[in-house]
Amino acid sequence: MDEFLAFLHAAITWFGEAFAWTMAALGVLIGMVGAFAASFVESGPPVYNGYVEANYVYVAATNPGRLRDIAADEGQTVTQGQTLFSLDDDQYRAALSAAVAQQKAAEASWRNLETGSRSEETDVIKASLKQAEANLELARTTLDRTLKLKQSGLVPDSRVDSAQAQFDTTSATLAQLQAQLAVAELPARPEQLEAAKANYEAAAANVELAQVQLDDRTVDSPVGGVVDRVYYKAGEVVGTGSPVLSILPPGELKVEFFLPETERNRFRIGDILDVTCDSCADELTATISYLASDPQHTPPIIYSRDERKRLVFMAEARIDESVSLLPGQPVTMKVPE
Repeated sequence: MDEFLAFLHAAITWFGEAFAWTMAALGVLIGMVGAFAASFVESGPPVYNGYVEANYVYVAATNPGRLRDIAADEGQTVTQGQTLFSLDDDQYRAALSAAVAQQKAAEASWRNLETGSRSEETDVIKASLKQAEANLELARTTLDRTLKLKQSGLVPDSRVDSAQAQFDTTSATLAQLQAQLAVAELPARPEQLEAAKANYEAAAANVELAQVQLDDRTVDSPVGGVVDRVYYKAGEVVGTGSPVLSILPPGELKVEFFLPETERNRFRIGDILDVTCDSCADELTATISYLASDPQHTPPIIYSRDERKRLVFMAEARIDESVSLLPGQPVTMKVPE
């Protein structure tokens, strides 16, 4: 019995040692395979994961109002200068009409001061002037006759004095009317003309402003591209600066990705990277257009010396061919071999 137990113990010991050696050998083999695989992966070019982002153009009205009409749909291709939408403009049309009326009134006042009194006013003065000239001629004739009669002793001195007074009065009246006509035909003083001209120019500027504000109620596309989103419907009120729609111009797609701290200095603005993704076209490339100078951490960590490898730098690359890519699509970047 003791010999059987001894044999059994020896057998168990041998199998245990054999199993241990087998597991050790298997571990070594797995380690070698892992090291080989790791060396194979590390020998290839590094890859960087990122997402496609878009530089949208957001189109808004300069002043608030009710949206009257939208002339573009999502997914529609538009050209620069094409009408996109319009807002109610009744108030702005009324403001333009009022500004035009004020401009005309200011211009009439300015021109009137430039030319002096109206022709009707000067005509009245001229008629009075002719009558005064006739009266003066009659007074001169009467005075001459009276003086001759005085020399003959046929009239007293009082008649001569009366004729002389009539002549002097008529002469003064004529001189007054001549001066009045001269003043009526003169333009206004320089200060008055400058003030009237300034009022006219201000009124003209108000007309231009009212016209611009009216034109702004119809909004044209600032760029060509594809309408990505329409944020309002006809009849809704749009606030100041609120975009009504967004446009994606051609060539405005980019890839945002992150570079490890140890690889940041390998890259420069203008470097070209290969872009790959599911269903991407072959030989798709992107040109680096931005490299961050300040690092940031990958998902929140407590910074320490051992965590420096988790520091990354954001980078952006312009996509050279953007036909098959969509905003938000994940892509992989790598240095061309």
